Amino acid sequence: MINKLISRIRKTGAPIVVGLDPMPAYIPEHLMKAAFAEYGETLKGAGEAIFAYNKGIIDAVCDLVPAVKPQIAMYEQYGLEGLIAFKRTVDYAHEKGLVVIGDIKRGDIGSTSEAYAVAHLGKVTVGSKQYAGFDEDFVTVNPYLGSDGVNPFIKVCKEENKGIFVLVKTSNPSSGEFQDRLIRSTDGSKDRPLYEIVGEQVAKWGGDCMGTDGTYSNVGAVVGATYPEMGKILRELMPKTFILVPGYGAQGGMGADLKPFFNADGLGAIVNSSRGIIAAYKQEKYANYGSEGFADAARAAVTDMRDDIRENAL
Repeated sequence: MINKLISRIRKTGAPIVVGLDPMPAYIPEHLMKAAFAEYGETLKGAGEAIFAYNKGIIDAVCDLVPAVKPQIAMYEQYGLEGLIAFKRTVDYAHEKGLVVIGDIKRGDIGSTSEAYAVAHLGKVTVGSKQYAGFDEDFVTVNPYLGSDGVNPFIKVCKEENKGIFVLVKTSNPSSGEFQDRLIRSTDGSKDRPLYEIVGEQVAKWGGDCMGTDGTYSNVGAVVGATYPEMGKILRELMPKTFILVPGYGAQGGMGADLKPFFNADGLGAIVNSSRGIIAAYKQEKYANYGSEGFADAARAAVTDMRDDIRENAL
């Protein structure tokens, strides 16, 4: 799957993933009104509005970007109707040729992780038949239960040619409360931050799950754009690991901060922007598009982000 992502990045020239995080405040009023007029102010109405919003954005940017990343919590809050909107979004993005990264941040003990991996990347057996559940191409995984929680995902990745992005150094301000903690070395060498140790383990996991050409692994890492110096260290520790980089734009990361995340080949990273793109019409820079032009504003924001990365990071 990593080879498909790389192919899409090369085709578009934009190592960008659009985060489809449909918070209620982002969805234009005319979409909400149309959905509520048909389904009432119900969970189904909310689900319909979410899908209409996502569809508009996907249509506007699918020729510019290689991938989208729906954040499942934004859908789960609407219960089953939200999950239906999530699945419809995944399927529609695939129809448009996009790679889909399910931002699910799952990780649990063996049997539970096995079920999560099957639900999102694999196939579930029903009697004599098998069905794909949500069927994303990649998912995000929390590694803090250890290999027990990650290996089931890697197993399914091998079976289905899918991929994962493991949380290593996240973009949120409090990530350092645990991820930056110094860990005493067993061999008496200098203490090291936890995120470095996790990064090394991700590289080891990835060595057993390489893409078809052996350049990059189907096991990637999540490292926030808000920590470029740490990104530089992790890039060196994980040379064959693709890095999913959140934190661009609304969280403060800019093109110049992204340079350490890429390899000399111009690959090795894909940068996420969520509200900076999907809610661009609310920004002063794109206000002239108005809420009716939310999709066109998203396209303009993607173009500006692409240019920023090309000029300052690659």
